[in-house]
Amino acid sequence: MHALKKNRPLRRIVLASAATVSGMVLLLSLKPHSTPDVALAVPAPSGSASASAGTSTGTKTVTGDSVQTRWGPVQVRITVKNGKLTDVTAVAYPTDNPRDQEINSFALPRLRSEALQAQSAGIDTVSGATYTSDGYRQSLQSALDSARG
Repeated sequence: MHALKKNRPLRRIVLASAATVSGMVLLLSLKPHSTPDVALAVPAPSGSASASAGTSTGTKTVTGDSVQTRWGPVQVRITVKNGKLTDVTAVAYPTDNPRDQEINSFALPRLRSEALQAQSAGIDTVSGATYTSDGYRQSLQSALDSARG
């Protein structure tokens, strides 16, 4: 007869309890993803986009609003030359942990490429980086609005 059969019910209770406690300890030892309270890069002045006019060639560099996402702030800086979007740089984005870094190393170049190709903030969301994509689009739109105004 097997050791855990009816003749030893107390042993089954003890083993089941030990397994439950072990599982709970493992679950509670996991660290949740935390959202930083402070921006991870140098943000633009609070509440509005900042712009610096370029030379007489019509070059303008504009930093969009910092957009708070679920995983942290996202902010972009654009360069517009003669009315054409020539560069987009992410100046703030989530880098709190290795997973954030992995996602953004994949997503940010795609978002930049799409923005330059579309010449607008009407770009697709990168799969797996939904929050970053949404923040990127909003910051990009605020920078484009400031550059036009």
